Amino acid sequence: MTQRILIMGLPGSGKTTLARELRAQLESAGKVVGWLNADEIREQYNDWDFSESGRIRQARRMRELADKLSAYDYMIADFVAPLVEMRNVFKADWTVWMDTIREGRYADTNAMFVEPDVYDFRVPEQNAEKWADFIKEHLVDNRRRPTFDWKKETVQMLGRWQPWHDGHRALFERLLKKTGQVIIQVRDVQGWQGSNPFEVERVRSFIRRDLDPLYQGQYEIQVVPNIVHIGWGRGVGYSAGEEVFDESITDISATKIRKELGLQ
Repeated sequence: MTQRILIMGLPGSGKTTLARELRAQLESAGKVVGWLNADEIREQYNDWDFSESGRIRQARRMRELADKLSAYDYMIADFVAPLVEMRNVFKADWTVWMDTIREGRYADTNAMFVEPDVYDFRVPEQNAEKWADFIKEHLVDNRRRPTFDWKKETVQMLGRWQPWHDGHRALFERLLKKTGQVIIQVRDVQGWQGSNPFEVERVRSFIRRDLDPLYQGQYEIQVVPNIVHIGWGRGVGYSAGEEVFDESITDISATKIRKELGLQ
């Protein structure tokens, strides 16, 4: 059965480049691969309607074409798919989010675009050869990304992360070894004590860009109030402790980084 791969993201994010490279790498692995490019399909049908209804029609058309072309191992479709409804219409087996730019060249698309909460791969940079190889290995081995399990034992990692840096990543990687998943809690502290310049969504972006796709599914991010004390009663089964690192890690300072950025 053909597996459908949706490569989605803003215009200019590198969808077509990745699709071309992924197709080549899958074919080099002995797979039969088809490819539906949104612009080519629109040209074929002479349909340049970019209204919401026009985009939904395009998503449905891409799905119908993918269903008809069934003699392939994989069918790649690259198109913006700015709304959840459009992604649902296509019904991809695998979804790749090209999260490489903050804004595309079309204001209406930027305004419409909803970042996906559900995806199999999030690509944070325009390096098609690297990420096509990464995705290919998972597709060929049929390895799904891990899924965060809210009932599993989890490590809490609370902080401001203003900004997230290599020391924070080292802490995350150590904590991850304890249970296999971490909840990263971001204190909502923008402007607190005359510092902390970043809003929580920017902090979330910093973290995701650093940890995905390697740790995708092994962590979640929660925004919490400006927590300054944690307390609990007797015998609740919690443990807490400071993690100690060598000087190369402990010398990394968010305060220093903010000063270097002129934000302190």
